[in-house]
Amino acid sequence: LHSLAAGRVVETLAGHRERIDTIDAELVALLNARAGHALAIGRLKHAAGLPVFQPEREAAVLAHVRAVNQGPLDDGAITRLFERIIDENRRLERLADAGR
Repeated sequence: LHSLAAGRVVETLAGHRERIDTIDAELVALLNARAGHALAIGRLKHAAGLPVFQPEREAAVLAHVRAVNQGPLDDGAITRLFERIIDENRRLERLADAGR
């Protein structure tokens, strides 16, 4: 009975890991789609002479993702993750600003 239960655990773990791999691929695609928009925004900001860093917009993005968060990640975790995403997107906006 113990080995049967262990086999089910291994099977269940494999199923969860497979689903995580699928979700990770979806996340990569979504992050790259978001980055493409950040590049476009960077080009528009550059053309309009606007600064890349706009703290009020970043605050609004963070407030929005916390508002739509339903867990199990808490708002602090969501904030930290999106701060990093925003940092990387801002880097892309600066590349667009540099004409790359």
